[in-house]
Amino acid sequence: MRLIGIGDNVCDVYLHLAEMFPGGQALNVAVFAKMQGIDSAYLGVFGDDEVAEHIENTLSEFGVDKSHCRYVRGENGYALVTLIDGDRVFLGSNKGGVAREFPLVLDENDIEYIRQFSVVHTTNNSFFDGQLPVLYEAGIPVSYDFSDQWIERREWAENLAKYCTFGFMSLPHNASENEILSYCERMHACGCKNIVATNGSKGAYFYDGKNLWFQPSHLVKAIDTLGAGDSFATTVLVNYYNSLEADPDAMAGDPAYYETEVKKALEAAAEFSSHVCLSKGAFDHGKRIVPEEYEKRAHKH
Repeated sequence: MRLIGIGDNVCDVYLHLAEMFPGGQALNVAVFAKMQGIDSAYLGVFGDDEVAEHIENTLSEFGVDKSHCRYVRGENGYALVTLIDGDRVFLGSNKGGVAREFPLVLDENDIEYIRQFSVVHTTNNSFFDGQLPVLYEAGIPVSYDFSDQWIERREWAENLAKYCTFGFMSLPHNASENEILSYCERMHACGCKNIVATNGSKGAYFYDGKNLWFQPSHLVKAIDTLGAGDSFATTVLVNYYNSLEADPDAMAGDPAYYETEVKKALEAAAEFSSHVCLSKGAFDHGKRIVPEEYEKRAHKH
């Protein structure tokens, strides 16, 4: 299988460490796929500052294809972050930078390029929602990370669901299993074929319209949870599409085989994401910065 992340590339600026780390949900997924031996690419909009340069250099180091990215003048997206007991706390941002100002619009060449991949992964922070119908009409499978935004923006999420083969949702902290099933059923009824609902250290659920399977977390003493959800999503997609492409008839017509493969994907995702929690940022690759400069810039937005 091959995977492409489309949408958000940012740096997470860790003020307490005076370092910034490459990130962004769509970019993280492309990198995590490459880390698992998958041919991956990233498509997004870059600015022309040191944030953009650091992200681009990191993609090149990993060997993630960025040949179709756009380049404009202006600030690349970044977010100010600190850690409290290993959990990330966001303190502010420049609201996506150039990706918000110059959102990606696909052309025919982009579509032909994207057709080479098994699945597109995009996110609620990608300023890309308007392009989902284009991918859907082209018959390209879409994976979408709704994060926790679907909780307050149900109508928005349900309107996008029909374009999605996979939907990833962060659950309310105290949701019961009956509530989780209800959330998943609603998204499925709106058109999303497969829903993965994550609940941090409590585990995750996979729902396909018939089955609701639970996957416990692999607990570790986390250094940094940034990127854990993206790494879980990546690993589910990588394993699911590897199974689908290896034996599409069995995935479609053999319930026992299908269940085994989905559960293997979830177990692999729990294992991979637990290791991601042991590194700084989403996948290390920090760069030293002057924190005060980013604090001043963020206050302007």
